[in-house]
Amino acid sequence: MNYILQYLDALANLTMEMAPYLLLGFLFAGILYGWFPKKKVYKYLGKPNSASVINAALIGIPLPLCSCGVIPTGISFYNSGASKGSSVSFLISTPQTGVDSAMVTYSLLGLPMAIIKPIIALFTGFLGGFLTNKFDRDHELNDNMANAENGAADRSLKGMLRYAFVEFLEDIAKWLVLGLALAALIEILVPESFFTSYLGNEYLEMLLIMVAAIPLYVCATGSVPIAAILMLKGLSPGAAIVFLMAGPATNAATMTVIGNVFGRRTLVLYLSSIIAGAYMFGIMVNEFLPREWFLNPLAQFHAGPHEHGFLPHWLEIGSSLLLVGLILYALYNKYIAKYFKKPDIPGMEFTMDTSMKNMEVIVKGMTCNHCKANVENNVTALEGIDSAEVDLSTEKVTLQGNNINLDDVKAKVESLGYKFAGEA
Repeated sequence: MNYILQYLDALANLTMEMAPYLLLGFLFAGILYGWFPKKKVYKYLGKPNSASVINAALIGIPLPLCSCGVIPTGISFYNSGASKGSSVSFLISTPQTGVDSAMVTYSLLGLPMAIIKPIIALFTGFLGGFLTNKFDRDHELNDNMANAENGAADRSLKGMLRYAFVEFLEDIAKWLVLGLALAALIEILVPESFFTSYLGNEYLEMLLIMVAAIPLYVCATGSVPIAAILMLKGLSPGAAIVFLMAGPATNAATMTVIGNVFGRRTLVLYLSSIIAGAYMFGIMVNEFLPREWFLNPLAQFHAGPHEHGFLPHWLEIGSSLLLVGLILYALYNKYIAKYFKKPDIPGMEFTMDTSMKNMEVIVKGMTCNHCKANVENNVTALEGIDSAEVDLSTEKVTLQGNNINLDDVKAKVESLGYKFAGEA
């Protein structure tokens, strides 16, 4: 019973510490979604040169996209005329940080870490894009003018708030909860100074963290509380940097898609850039920056959020209650609401005749609302299709239109990095 109470107390402290900054980060995410000029992006990413690579990294750093959500966006950029190098730069830099992650990093790990993360994301994105342009560049410029991401975002206040606190939160709610739960578990189970007592070698420590982080999925925001608790247990700041950058930047699913769409050589360059950049900056942080920059914020955090924060206690409690409510609503929408949907009326099922007005197809690999919007916008733009509606829970895409050409649908879906599995 005592362990349960300790766990709940640790979980509550973490949630109160992060909640105000998370909510502010979500708001920024909604503003970026509503006002970000997606159509103009392609103008600055099309040439296989350093300028396009830097532009791609700078565009990606503030975006609140995880390593699953960034894949369809990056591939859409590529299919719409972006060079392979700038696409890789975007795919590397974007999931490592974002406005929401930056706010949470500042709240738990302090200002120096919040500044260093975007710098590393910019460097690794540029490195990956530069190497791709040099060793795996396209033989000719990609001049496709696909309609990826050209769907008009709802720029109204209601649309931005809905994206920020409903759709975006649905995408990361599970991983945020898992990150908080795991961090609280580490807090009570792992002994103090665990890493310094049992490893002792910081270079080996970083390698082990790298091996563990690369194949696993952890979003940039969810990785922050885990890193904070690990540092309290003795993990070096450099190893924490490795975890914070390598973990969110890639996972097994991401690597599979990149290898399939861009080729194995690009995949190798992509991974090499992430590994080299994270490890190099980990060494630099440990060797050249004062430990106090990273340990002092943790010491204050360890005392409890209400004892050191400059935010009033009532705001932290109110924000945490609001955050918990939003998370529960997001989880309900994504995983439970589908069981309360009205069943299909018998006799109204879609037939397999492609001349019919309605049709359902299966598309594998869609994981978030970014994937949903990406497939809907691109498939709807095809000739003969009036609309496409994605149901993430069933992986079904409902098509409406005359003379639907499944070959065209399949080609478009697979060009975005998803798997077309035929009619439902």
